[in-house]
Amino acid sequence: MTVESPVSQRVTITSLLLLTFATGLVDAVSVLKLGHVFVANMTGNVIFLGFWLVPHSGVDVIAALVAFVSFVSGAVVGGRLARHLGTDVRRWLTITLTFEVLMLVALSVLAGAGVLDYRDDTKLLLIAGLSLAFGVQNSTAQQFGIQELSTTVLTTTIVRIGFDSRMAGGTGERERLRYCVVLTMCAGAVVGATMTRFTVAPIIALAAALVAISAVLFWFGGRRPRV
Repeated sequence: MTVESPVSQRVTITSLLLLTFATGLVDAVSVLKLGHVFVANMTGNVIFLGFWLVPHSGVDVIAALVAFVSFVSGAVVGGRLARHLGTDVRRWLTITLTFEVLMLVALSVLAGAGVLDYRDDTKLLLIAGLSLAFGVQNSTAQQFGIQELSTTVLTTTIVRIGFDSRMAGGTGERERLRYCVVLTMCAGAVVGATMTRFTVAPIIALAAALVAISAVLFWFGGRRPRV
């Protein structure tokens, strides 16, 4: 299903970019602190699962499997929320993003308190929770039909940068948006990677704050003008 955003295109893009930045933050944590696993970008995990058949590959395939299954579960949750609440788009987005915020806040608190430790097996619970949250986010963002802004995947966006470029005989349409998406996720990864040198839990809390701001924008943002 494709839904019409309840707010202007500018506010919609701003909100989705905030979610993209949050992805960069949290994937930096998962790759650098949780055993070289992605919790928001599943392409890498599928490759890691392939390494399962190679002895002594050095990859934590259990973590990759947990992330993959949890992400799919999050997509299922996101799909159910969209189908049950999608008739009122503002309410659907607010409830869905609030669910993600609560998940991230809970994980941040548990990690900060040492209940979930990224140095032992409890990290699998942290990986599962983060993957679930971003599975919900991805399945929600994709309903807007903005190809460049799934908020967790860049491959298609980067392909379109090249394919639609003037060098390839294209018009360069939406080029600015595509570069902005790539730079936003990269910036999130830079901030996340830098913060992991000193801390972990506050990074997840920062991601929760960004998702919360996105929810507020969708709820209070001015309505999309009628044409």
